[in-house]
Amino acid sequence: MSKSILIKNPLLCVRVKDDINSENVLDSFSGGHVLIEDNKIVSANSKEFTGKVDKIIDASRMIVLPGFINTHHHFFQTLTRNIFSTQKSELFDWLLTNYEIWREISSDAFYVSAKIAISELLKSGCTTSSDHLYLFPNKTESNLIDREIEAAKELGFRFQPTRGSMSMGKSDGGLPPDDVIQTEDEIIEDTNRLIKKYHDTSFGAMTRISLAPCSPFSVTPELMKKTAKIAKENNLQLHTHLAETNDETAFCIEKFGKRPYKLIKSFDWLTPHSWFAHSIFLNENEIKGFGENKVGVSHCPSSNMRLGSGIAPIKELLNAGANVSIGVDGSASNDSSNMLLEMRNAMLISRLREPSKWLSTEEVIWMATVGGAKVLGRNDIGQIAPGKCADITMISMDRLEYSGGQHDPAGAIIFGSAMNPVDYSIINGKVVVENGKIINLNEKELIKKHQKMSDELIIKAEKNTGKKLRR
Repeated sequence: MSKSILIKNPLLCVRVKDDINSENVLDSFSGGHVLIEDNKIVSANSKEFTGKVDKIIDASRMIVLPGFINTHHHFFQTLTRNIFSTQKSELFDWLLTNYEIWREISSDAFYVSAKIAISELLKSGCTTSSDHLYLFPNKTESNLIDREIEAAKELGFRFQPTRGSMSMGKSDGGLPPDDVIQTEDEIIEDTNRLIKKYHDTSFGAMTRISLAPCSPFSVTPELMKKTAKIAKENNLQLHTHLAETNDETAFCIEKFGKRPYKLIKSFDWLTPHSWFAHSIFLNENEIKGFGENKVGVSHCPSSNMRLGSGIAPIKELLNAGANVSIGVDGSASNDSSNMLLEMRNAMLISRLREPSKWLSTEEVIWMATVGGAKVLGRNDIGQIAPGKCADITMISMDRLEYSGGQHDPAGAIIFGSAMNPVDYSIINGKVVVENGKIINLNEKELIKKHQKMSDELIIKAEKNTGKKLRR
């Protein structure tokens, strides 16, 4: 593998500034170069580079961007995309149907589904992702995060998995069945094991652990508090779903006497180390509180539309000072792992609001790069700048879908709809996608294995429940 890479003469190289309120937040240049040595960017400017390198990539017809960062996903859900009986379901009904399928997922299926999700992310320009794995079926081994990490390492993908959890089943007033939750002792023991085994605090770490109880309707208050304590002791990021639906708000008020925001505040979760998925149903004071505490938000527009949940107040959260990022969410509620599509939908869904709340190309790209890095608590990724990790994605403008829109390449990838994979993705200084193909991956074989596992899951769930899950 090459130790030095020269990206030569880019059509446009997008350098994203750290502050979204900066003038010209996309500080771009044309021509010149980006030089990578080992796993870092050495230089990136409009000057020609003439030294010797191991590999040269001609980017004269390409836009060169920081690799995108996905901050909310559920990899295992690639196994249950497009379930017929959930196509018109809102969140709670959608979950209840899917729990009946997910309780049968094997350890191998978690591994294969992670590989599918990561591959789709890679081909849409994503170079770093978190994953919220909260499902640990009683019938399955407990090493499920290990299997995801195994898949990410094999694909050369930068990964920040979250040790999720559910501890409040139906018998205790929660939503999930009792056979897909764990005891608090089991959760805490495995959390400590994963931190010790995998959490890497070094610059450019390829694997870091975060903690992520699932939601206020599936986790006890005691576990929420204990998890926050463990995160604080180990300097870890915290994550959960919050304020996603009106049903969630009603549940929290009925069971705990508090809105989701007040509930999470009582758990000591309002810190810069926390980030929340969705955050749709926040009032003005709650948005202000997010900003004052520099809380992170993962905006998941496709899932919010798919489940009819609503439109998140992203412009207000940005204006308040919250760190906002992009998340594709699970592939059973999206039903995709396509970062470029998610970025486009983030821009488009904002246009259903009054014009003062619309998101721009600059804001969406910031959210998908620097915003994602901030949410994950990292300062080593998300930018094309000397000293940063060499995580870069490159997209040719010589495509059917962008032809005629090349006058603003950055705008083209947001306003246009990509029909093909990105041309190149570089992670940690290594080319992992080249000419639209993932290096060293037999896609057909992976897809065949994944579809077989998916079919077996659905057929078994139909027999167990008597529900029609296929058309």
